Amino acid sequence: MEQALPEKIRQSANRMKSYRYHFLLFCILAGNTTMRAQLVRFRDEIYPDVTVSRNHSYKATIPAGTKKKYYQYDWYEASADTARKRPFIIWLHGGGFKFGKKTSAGTPVWSRSFARRGYVCAAINYRLSKKHPLKDFGDLAEGCMDAIADTREAIAFFKKNCDSLRIDTTRIFLGGNSAGGMIALQSVYSSPAEMAALIHRGDSNLLPALHNPDQIAAAISCWGALFDLRWLQNSRVPFVAVHGSRDRVVPPDNGKGLLFGGIALNRMADSIGLPHAFHLFNNVGHELQKHFNPLFAGRPAKRRWEEAGRFIALFLYDQFFRNGQQPG
Repeated sequence: MEQALPEKIRQSANRMKSYRYHFLLFCILAGNTTMRAQLVRFRDEIYPDVTVSRNHSYKATIPAGTKKKYYQYDWYEASADTARKRPFIIWLHGGGFKFGKKTSAGTPVWSRSFARRGYVCAAINYRLSKKHPLKDFGDLAEGCMDAIADTREAIAFFKKNCDSLRIDTTRIFLGGNSAGGMIALQSVYSSPAEMAALIHRGDSNLLPALHNPDQIAAAISCWGALFDLRWLQNSRVPFVAVHGSRDRVVPPDNGKGLLFGGIALNRMADSIGLPHAFHLFNNVGHELQKHFNPLFAGRPAKRRWEEAGRFIALFLYDQFFRNGQQPG
């Protein structure tokens, strides 16, 4: 596996020349102070100030024995944004379904940066597993299923309150890092029935088999993975993925059982003509760190998170806004 990885990386890079060109061009323009007047909503950070409102609940009744904080979200919006409807991103934290919260790692970074672009963002918590998702794939898959159920409740809450929150419900995006990226991908491309069947649960035939029931417009995976690569054929929803080439926690290809990372997703999407973009950060591991530390990222990793955000923003802009298709 280690010897084959560089060749796969080179093949992946050849298929991405167009997006890499546009991404590099965008970085050049963004750094040129003479181009400030040409900043574009949804692509560039056009609003300087972001308002953050914390610890709201997306669930009216908390089940007995469940922590209230699992159903909380933080709300990010540009202070000067008066648009009646705004594209909406729900950001999902990482932590292997065992740890993490809505203020972990890159979640606040992306929530703020996309709010500055004219999106509105919610960073949400979800239930964490009481089992062993970091050691057992069955526990990981069940943790993901629980998190997807919570995410669906959050989506229903935001849709119900879309007028007061000024959300464009036709442009709701799911994004996250690590476990959060897994939630986003599984939410769009799999069903509870398929996930239960994958781990041989006896109730799989009793569970819903619909794909993307919440009509998510696009999925964002930062070093996340899909559990079955064939599931990409279940939906025509675009995705954008970012991964580190030396990630040993969630490998960028399919080197760890039933986890198919960014390289594998990119290869499969190419083969079936699914709209997507993929950016591989060379010589870095999980969370785009040189040496993964779940408690401390450091400035270089944070700069890579910001670079990942620019790549994601460019893809979403190209897919949904470049041709003047502005929210109502």
